[in-house]
Amino acid sequence: MLTAIENRTLTQTGPGTPMGRVMRCYWQPALLSREIAEPGGPPVRVKVLGEEFIAFRDTEGWPGIVESRCPHRGADLFFGRNEKGGIRCAYHGWQFSTSGACMDVPTSPPEIAERIKAKAEIRSLTVVEAGDIVWAWMGEGHPGPMPKLEFTMVPGSYRFVSKKLQQCNWAQAVEGGLDTAHFSYLHAGIKDDERVSMMAAGSRPNPLATGQNEPPQVASFRWMVDDSIPRFSVFDHDAGFLVCASRRTDDDTRYWRCTQFLMPHHSLAPGSWPYGLQQGQTWVPIDDHSCWIYCYAWYPDRPMGDDERRRLAKGFGIFAQTDEHFVPIRRRENDYLIDRNKQKTTSFTGIDGLSEQDAAIADSQGLIHDRTRELLGQTDLGVVKFRRTVLAAAEAVSEGKAPRGAETPAAYRVHSGDLLSPPDQTIEAALDERFPHLKLAPHHS
Repeated sequence: MLTAIENRTLTQTGPGTPMGRVMRCYWQPALLSREIAEPGGPPVRVKVLGEEFIAFRDTEGWPGIVESRCPHRGADLFFGRNEKGGIRCAYHGWQFSTSGACMDVPTSPPEIAERIKAKAEIRSLTVVEAGDIVWAWMGEGHPGPMPKLEFTMVPGSYRFVSKKLQQCNWAQAVEGGLDTAHFSYLHAGIKDDERVSMMAAGSRPNPLATGQNEPPQVASFRWMVDDSIPRFSVFDHDAGFLVCASRRTDDDTRYWRCTQFLMPHHSLAPGSWPYGLQQGQTWVPIDDHSCWIYCYAWYPDRPMGDDERRRLAKGFGIFAQTDEHFVPIRRRENDYLIDRNKQKTTSFTGIDGLSEQDAAIADSQGLIHDRTRELLGQTDLGVVKFRRTVLAAAEAVSEGKAPRGAETPAAYRVHSGDLLSPPDQTIEAALDERFPHLKLAPHHS
């Protein structure tokens, strides 16, 4: 449980707020590259951390993110023309480049226009394209190093990247991603009025989901339903922390789901087995009541198949089914299309899609969750660790120090995933086998 002051500190990210200052120590995903794919194409509105901008790709192919108001009369540059040289205001024709420089003042004689240009420069964010995302630096001073998230470093054919709108504060959406205990209920199936693995629900269950000769990728869904009290171990590292949740299996072996949290708002999801698909999410505040969740899936060492790419694009796993504006089809306004008959017969929630189930519950907590009224238990350890980590970053920044990860970009190239450990093996030894290059601090449970 947090105090009211701590809750405000955690959730508010606008200019000048403690968490807003933390966020501005890191590069922020601002939009997908494909949203401004066309050189000379139309600008798009961008709102990040409570600040409004427009983004466009100039006729030479360079992306830019600039403040949205023309300094002449305050007209919205979203309505401007993207011409050679930059965006031209639709009101009086003043033109601005991707760097924010004023290129043309056609309403004044040339000698006066030159003097005006020097005063008319607008704010422009430093941007970098990586991993099919346009990243922006919103902080003061020279930009810090880009985090070496692996999905940004593999070839484009190895990954799929998209985003989805979340209709609540960024922090509670992150907490949902770190709370692996909820899989035992929120993502369970129903059969004969009992909770079962999602693969065992419905009239045509997976033939492998029988408890006999199940591969661990299938059996793990059953283990999560059977054991709803996972035991946690948490390990710090230079970019964030690794939270590992242990459940019983069919024998003395332990099943572990390991989730990465990387400062300030990235998480790499569990569910990946060795050599499997890696998945992650980044929760970027739009304002204090909503956020964009950037979703990415990738293979470290091979291309992704076309069928798999199409499945993710339609909505699967952490990827939501969305409209052309990346707004989920199932959302707050339509109660996530909950089907009460499915809730009685096949799905614990009656809501289709893991992403949509997560979104419904996070949104149901309110636009900003009141953490002063919580009753936390041992399965909330990952959530508690997240809060302590980001609040410590706010304190560090207030003291003029760099927050964790801001100066260690290589520490972001890590994996999450699942593993099995025999009863006589420590979790440290199991992690060393599964993630041999991850430098972990001593853990606490």
